[in-house]
Amino acid sequence: MPMLLIKGFYDVRGSQPDGDTVHFTAEDPAEWGLVGGGLGRAVEHSVLGRAKLRLDAVDALETHYGANRVHQPLEFAHAARDELLSWLGFTEVQRRPDETVTATTPATVPGFVLTRGSDVHGRCIALAGRGTAPGASGLEIDVDPTVLRTTVNHHLVTAGLVYPTFYRSLFAGLRVEMAAAVKKARDAGEGLWPSDVTTTGAKITGLASLTDDVVLLPKLFRRLVDYLALTMPLTCFPAFLAGARDRFSILSTGERCVGLHRVVETTNGQTVRMTRPPEDLLFEDA
Repeated sequence: MPMLLIKGFYDVRGSQPDGDTVHFTAEDPAEWGLVGGGLGRAVEHSVLGRAKLRLDAVDALETHYGANRVHQPLEFAHAARDELLSWLGFTEVQRRPDETVTATTPATVPGFVLTRGSDVHGRCIALAGRGTAPGASGLEIDVDPTVLRTTVNHHLVTAGLVYPTFYRSLFAGLRVEMAAAVKKARDAGEGLWPSDVTTTGAKITGLASLTDDVVLLPKLFRRLVDYLALTMPLTCFPAFLAGARDRFSILSTGERCVGLHRVVETTNGQTVRMTRPPEDLLFEDA
């Protein structure tokens, strides 16, 4: 399970980190050009090597989605963000009201990333680690579940503060380990899981339901926010999902699907729920 290792440090000043995105500066900026073997989308970065990471396999509740900066219940959105920064090694974080970080203690913390590619926004899709790297920077290392357990991705799942969201580029062995950690956290009632209504049903009476009350899979939240902007009845939401054409497989059955309407149902014109747990879905890479 080879992944490219890049050494560097985390520096979040001037950014708005959330529970699954954070800035990282490579010791050697040229190493960003090695991501994905130099093929496909490039990682956007500054001259000094600063880039944005998107944590692989996890999805935290939104703190500022879209042009209108819509958020999910902030108790859990902020808990994931704060745990991410604390785990990395930041002991004090100061912010402006818009959540931009103005100062941290310490100013930077050393770490490393393990990656195989980037997303459509130029962010590096990564497993993120702290401290001493488990290999040489700029080279590939074998990433197994033991290495995965040293990353913040695994830690956040174990703490129950993020949802699993798997893409096909994630190795099966790592996905199985993450899914097991999800089940353990859910069964133990960790973090957001006691409040989660993704599969039990979310009553949607308007945008405020999503921002203040409902704790559910962020991918479904984003689709609901986009749909509610159309001011159409919730009964038409499945048709909207069909048009969005998310491509994924259901791991337990092997079925390949196009459109989340295949695993989302609406009842009574107000309630939305997924018929499969998040860890049972494997999305195609965008």
